[in-house]
This record gives sequence, C-alpha cells and structure tokens, in this order.
Amino acid sequence: MPSASTPAVQSRAPKEKLGPPITAGIVTALVGFTSSFAVVLAGLKAVGAHQGQASSGLLALTLTFGLGILWLSWRSRMPVTLAWSTPGAALLASAGMVDGGWPAAVGAFLIVGVLILLTGLLPVLGRIMAKIPTALAQAMLAGVLLPLCLAPFKSLGSAPLFIAPVILCWVVLMKFAPRWSVPASLLVALAVIGIHSVSTGVQIPGDSLLPRLEWTTPVFTVEAAVGLALPLYIVTMASQNIPGVAVLKSFGYTTPWRPSMLVTGAGTIAGAPFGGHAINLAALSAALASGEEAGKDHGRRWIAAFVSGIAYLVLAAASAALVTVAAAAPPGLLEAVAGLALLGTLASSISSALAVAEERIPACITFLIAASGLSVAGVGAAFWALAGGILVRWMLKSREAVQKA
Repeated sequence: MPSASTPAVQSRAPKEKLGPPITAGIVTALVGFTSSFAVVLAGLKAVGAHQGQASSGLLALTLTFGLGILWLSWRSRMPVTLAWSTPGAALLASAGMVDGGWPAAVGAFLIVGVLILLTGLLPVLGRIMAKIPTALAQAMLAGVLLPLCLAPFKSLGSAPLFIAPVILCWVVLMKFAPRWSVPASLLVALAVIGIHSVSTGVQIPGDSLLPRLEWTTPVFTVEAAVGLALPLYIVTMASQNIPGVAVLKSFGYTTPWRPSMLVTGAGTIAGAPFGGHAINLAALSAALASGEEAGKDHGRRWIAAFVSGIAYLVLAAASAALVTVAAAAPPGLLEAVAGLALLGTLASSISSALAVAEERIPACITFLIAASGLSVAGVGAAFWALAGGILVRWMLKSREAVQKA
C-alpha cells in the first residue's frame, strides 16, 4: 500500500504547484480585460471608428498583446505581461476626431508603434522621454481623464435608474474587493443592458457576435501626428511602460526593456491598420501575475503571465459580442463604466502631479489646458497642455535663477 500511495502524492505535487500561477494568470486576464475594455471602446469611437471598426480594434489589441505576453514570458522566464494602453484610450476619448477622420487616427496609431519600436532600438529616445517632467506628464494624463471620470455622475442625473446600480456596485466592491469593483460594475451594466434591450425590443443580430478584423488604410496628417500620435506615445510610455517596469522591479524582476519595446512596438504596428491604438507593458494588472498570488516560487511566476496570454486569446473571441452588446446600452451607461474604471488612475495622476511643491503651478497649467479641450490648428489639448506646462515651468525656473543672481 505505501508504494501505491507514493506515486499518487508525487503526481499531485506538480498540480498543486501549478495551481496558484494558473489561477493568477486567469484572474490577471479577466481583471485586465473587463476593467478597461469600455475605455478602449469609448476612445476608438471618439476618433471616428464605427461599431465594426471598434470591434476590430478591440480584437486586434487583445490578439497582439496576448501573443506578445506568450513570447516575452516564455523567452525571459519572467512574469512579463502586456496590455492595451488604457490611458491612451482615454486620451483618444478626450481628443475626439482629427482631420482625416478614422483613417488619420489609424495613421497616428502606426506612428505610435514606430516610436515605441524606435525606443527599443535607440536608447537616446528613451533618454529624451526621461527628460519630460513626471509631474507634467501626470498632470496631462489627469486633465485628459477628468471629463471621462465626470461621466458617471453627469449620467446619474439624466438616467438614475440605469447608472445608480452600477455606481452602487462599484462603491460596495471598492470596500470589500477593490480588484473586482470594475468587473462587477461591468456585470451590473450588462444586466442593465439586457433588461433595457428586452423592455425596448432591441434585437441583436447574430452575425455581429462573431469576431472579425477590419482593415483600414492609414492616412497620415500633420494634425494627427502632432495632436494624437505624440501625446499618445508620451502617455503610453509615462503611464504604462515606465510604471510597468517599476511594478516588476518591486517584485524582484528586471524587465527585459529592449525586447519588450520591440514586441510592443511591432505589435502596435501590426494591429494599427485593424484599429488597435497601442499596446504596452501592463502596470496595474502586472502585480497580479508577479506577486505572491502567483505562487511562492519566484522562478515559476512566469507561468502566470503565460497563462494570462492564453486567457487573453480566449477573451479575444468575445470582443465582438461585447461591442455588440455595448452598442445596445442606454445612453451614458458605457461611459459611466469607463469613468469608474479610470478613477483610480485619475487619483494617482493628480497625486503624482502635485507631489513636488515647485512643480505644482506648471502641473496645474498642464492639467487645466488638457481638461479644457483646447484645439488650435487641428491639434488637440493634450499636446498644448504639455507644451504650455513646459513653457511655464521654464519661465518660472528662469525667474528663480534671476532672483538668485
């Protein structure tokens, strides 16, 4: 009997060791996808994508970063996870349509991919990015996020029966299970959409539930390059890639920077003609695949990232169905979910922007310009916010230098 029981114990041991990283990987994908897909949809539609193009963009993003996770985690044996640029999608939502419409936006996405790729190839580009003051980059992001984060409370006044359950669910889960607050509020929103569709007799066509990629020939314009591509690149680097490196470092991992930039740059380029705006290192969801929840064995947590890549590829199949269901949502409901998903990012951005006393005035200028929606010569507020903040910062620094002299 002892000899018969020993193999059973040995055969169970590997499964027990693999259990935590597999579970952590699935949770990483579920939380990462459901907590921000509404933001991505809002951003793509704001720059001119119709339902089919937005669905294609969501699919392209999920496929490219899912495959990128599989490659990077397998090659590096580290829990490297990728994601779509959620702050970048928020930037798109605030920027609105550029001259040239959706094809020009796609051209801007391609430029972003090239810039990310060059960041991996040319160290000097990374050094230039590092010279942008963190306070100003975070203030720009906060200004971009503000209109989206106001959406839940604006919609609450016009459609309280639809919006109140979503906000209430989010508040309750923030107290007891913060990680699941946005996914749970999304489930409530989907239930509201279902009830609304049944009560109003909305029919959802079956063929629209199948995922498909839709090609868009890119158009390149100066306005889109300056007003959309450049701010999107800066936001993606400052709010996703750099924090992503910091998260992995906090758990004892050194991010393979060059391969990560090459993979995310190439992935962004590949996904851009199909509507994908940008992919990057994961920041918030990265902790789920690299922390204690992914197992005590530090050297095996890469499995959690690898599993999340597989899970993302599975979730990609549901992208079209989610877009179709979201299209049947009552006005303001999807925007409310997106706004709730970004509240945490808004809070951390404001905190970072105002952390240094000497940077507060330039940061406030940057924030206000970004939140104002200013557009000059077809170039959106994000670019002018950063330019204005840098100018004010330089002027104040020059005044201090004169006073000291």
